[in-house]
Order: sequence, then C-alpha cells, then structure tokens
Amino acid sequence: MKPVTPTAILAAVIGDKPMPRTEVTKKIWDYIKQNGLQDKNNRRMINADEKLKPVFGGKDQVSMFEMTKLVSAQLK
Repeated sequence: MKPVTPTAILAAVIGDKPMPRTEVTKKIWDYIKQNGLQDKNNRRMINADEKLKPVFGGKDQVSMFEMTKLVSAQLK
C-alpha cells in the first residue's frame, strides 16, 4: 500500500508520519476505543471530542461510514 500523509488536523489524532490507509484507519479506531467515543446506544455512531471535531468538519457525531469519507478528505 502506498503511504499517504495526514493533514495537520488529522495528524493531531494519529501522528504526522506517512502511512498506508489501512494503518490510518487502525489508528483512528484505536483512538476512538481508547477514549470511549463510540456511542453507547448506537454503536455505528462516533462521538467527536476536541481532537476529532475538526476532522469531522465540526460535527458532534458522525456515522462510521461518514467518518471514512471525512478522514479520506484529510489525507494527501
């Protein structure tokens, strides 16, 4: 897999080193699980904290599928 570089906004969450998309996804999920950001009632929804809110375009909550699209926009 070709490495991609995260933008400064995404780098605040996963680091700024180039990495494959699969690793980006893994690190995002590690961060979500470590901080308990998966919604308790609807596990498909992700709640944003201060670091993830800019990645999510200012939204407080996004679905897993929307999150993938928003994260992709933060990769070069």
